[in-house]
Amino acid sequence: MALMRSRYTAYVLGNTAYLRATWAATTCPRDLETSADPTTRWLRLQIKRHTPIDADHAEVEFVARYKLGGRAFRLHETSRFEGSAAGRWVYVDGDLRD
Repeated sequence: MALMRSRYTAYVLGNTAYLRATWAATTCPRDLETSADPTTRWLRLQIKRHTPIDADHAEVEFVARYKLGGRAFRLHETSRFEGSAAGRWVYVDGDLRD
């Protein structure tokens, strides 16, 4: 869950280098671009559940809330992470939820 929280912070700050460093090389988009959009106001990250699958795989369901142009939005996703024997975890991919 610490990786999920740190990646959220990286999105808020537009820290593309950190996002790339914590994204599985096989699924990281080549054109990953984030910039802290001054019109987006990030409000909150809520971790709904953390599910270890096995020693090297886990899922995190989260909701990130933000405002854009005065309207409230939420991003609800179930993310998949994988780890290595060295204890380094990376984001693999995720499924958007309603």
